[in-house]
Amino acid sequence: MQIDIRVVELLSSKICHDLISPVGAINNGVELVNDVGGGVVDEAMKLIGDSAGQASRKLRLFRLCYGRAGSEGNLTVKDARSVVEEYLEHGKIKLSWPAGTPSEMFVQNRGALKLLINTIMLAEETLAYGGSITVAAPENPGDVSCKVEAAGRGATVQPVTVACLDGKTPVEEVTPRTVHAYIVSRFSEHFGIKLKYNTGVSEKVTFVLSKSI
Repeated sequence: MQIDIRVVELLSSKICHDLISPVGAINNGVELVNDVGGGVVDEAMKLIGDSAGQASRKLRLFRLCYGRAGSEGNLTVKDARSVVEEYLEHGKIKLSWPAGTPSEMFVQNRGALKLLINTIMLAEETLAYGGSITVAAPENPGDVSCKVEAAGRGATVQPVTVACLDGKTPVEEVTPRTVHAYIVSRFSEHFGIKLKYNTGVSEKVTFVLSKSI
């Protein structure tokens, strides 16, 4: 899979943008301790601890989404679910990912869990006001697929995201805001796992990952 250098730059910009806030807060907490000390130490240490935890959770997620780790065969469903749960647990979105989902038939496909994690991040983008994300098995037990449902007020896939997912966005028009959708589309193509989405139900978006057998 070949990725344009512009996409690499945009992806780096996105990662740095998402990490600036927690890392900056850590720095602010350290400066507060150094400058004021005394009674603010406990407050500053809590700020440092919370921000360090947030940065760590995001880094673990990005490692699986964009790094080589997510493409390796030793990634387990348990590890993937743990990383996503930790990433979402302090936010406005509740995650439901039952044990035994997705099926072993789906997981055994190269890149399946990596693409699933990236799809959950897509689902997160549709929930500007919070809500829930559910990872579910296919309705037909014989299907080699996995479903991700996002439900919440105003849940929707933005037109620019749709264009990237449908492969209609020229690389020179990809932005830091849409680079994740663009990367997901390329991963889907690279691993041979189809990604479909449905926005026909009010305040619900459904993504389906499927592999032909």
